[in-house]
Amino acid sequence: MSTAASAEADLLVGARAVALPATAVDALRVHLDQFTAADAEALVFTGDKGALLRSGNFGRAVKWTRTVATLGLPAFHFHDLRHTGNTLAAASGASTREMMQRMGHASMRAAWIYQHATNERDREIASAMDQRIARHARRKGAQGS
Repeated sequence: MSTAASAEADLLVGARAVALPATAVDALRVHLDQFTAADAEALVFTGDKGALLRSGNFGRAVKWTRTVATLGLPAFHFHDLRHTGNTLAAASGASTREMMQRMGHASMRAAWIYQHATNERDREIASAMDQRIARHARRKGAQGS
């Protein structure tokens, strides 16, 4: 690990492995190929001069304000990425305990923030209920034959 990364690693309270969706893995691979040195200890995300990104220079280094405005998301903050990912995980059916593990939170209250009720998820639940009813009906029909 580089000296700068070692200093930052000392500040970490804990680490956990979190599975990423294939889409994110693909995007990360492209980033690694284009912007990261081949050294196993290389920093994954750096500023213009190859130095460690810090919260104080992140927005300027990645041109965050300009980028999100270009995408039509001028009020989109970096932390919104975490919220979006966790909301997608919750909508995909992750339990509260699974959400807590993914986010590294000890309280259920933090996980509940991401468990928004949505019309799309409601339709998915209804569809899953239909599938369960149909399976049960087929079994009943097979038993009665």
